[in-house]
Amino acid sequence: MVRSLAGDGAAYAGLLRKLQTHLRAYYLRRLGRAADAEDLLQETLIAMHSRRATYDPSRPFTAWVHAIARYKLIDHFRRTKRRAEDPLDDPDILFGSEEANAAEAHLDVERLLHRLPAKTQKLIRDVRIDGLSTAEAAAKHGLSESAVKVGVHRGLKTLAGQVGDDT
Repeated sequence: MVRSLAGDGAAYAGLLRKLQTHLRAYYLRRLGRAADAEDLLQETLIAMHSRRATYDPSRPFTAWVHAIARYKLIDHFRRTKRRAEDPLDDPDILFGSEEANAAEAHLDVERLLHRLPAKTQKLIRDVRIDGLSTAEAAAKHGLSESAVKVGVHRGLKTLAGQVGDDT
């Protein structure tokens, strides 16, 4: 959001795409009707766009988005004379466990990789995380394909042994 406020249109477009997923799920859980959820999603994105200058970068972005989404949901309930069945004040419901779990997993992988020599870390990242083929990783690092395979295998085996020791 900060980059979009500075005029980065690509960052703003990416932000809106990511928010659509969260907002759609948030409204679907509360409303159960896809048509209503889509309507509220559009209303929320329009409200965010028209009020984006009110966002204070020193405050959490998720709280700002949650407040807008919550008010749009309350307005919808008022219009339809319906009561909320779930609490509306929990911002973790909008930005929940899916992103948090991914972030935690990424940090765990990074912590584990830092236990290995730098060369082995690079090989595992290239082949197992970034999806390079063994041949591509070999060319990138000036190694033979078999050296890459052995390096990745031994690195993963070392990590497996260390993880087993930690539990």
